[in-house]
Amino acid sequence: MSKKRRRRATALDDVFSDIYRKFRLNLYKNMFRGIENKETSLTATETFAVEVIHALKRPTINELAAFLELSQPNMTYKVASLVRKGYVRKVPSETDKRKVYLEVTEKFYDYYEAKNEYVEEVVDRLSASISPDRLSELRDILALMSRELMPEVDS
Repeated sequence: MSKKRRRRATALDDVFSDIYRKFRLNLYKNMFRGIENKETSLTATETFAVEVIHALKRPTINELAAFLELSQPNMTYKVASLVRKGYVRKVPSETDKRKVYLEVTEKFYDYYEAKNEYVEEVVDRLSASISPDRLSELRDILALMSRELMPEVDS
């Protein structure tokens, strides 16, 4: 790779990393809201687990454990806590009663909506700052990244 291309890639890496860092920091800040109610608040591990359950769209405990590379008993314990706190429910398969799917609840969506307000705020600011053509081009680039360039985390 040429020095010029390396500098350009590094600059892009830096900007992308900075944006990702800011979204993560906002997530972490939101994770600590509601800590006062220890009965229903989520630990950091539970927050990540419920986010993954949502992203995987109705996984089984085994699928979740495999994705996170955790043992099935450990994952069962974490899921039981999420069920007890009301963020996840277990839904038996209609075709195979031995199979149970994990679904997030309305309580999760309330939390998720509050957490995603920052994403919406940033997108609104971006929409007001650049032309519709540039916004469309950015959307196409991000869609390409999601659809074709990140197969390791596709669900």
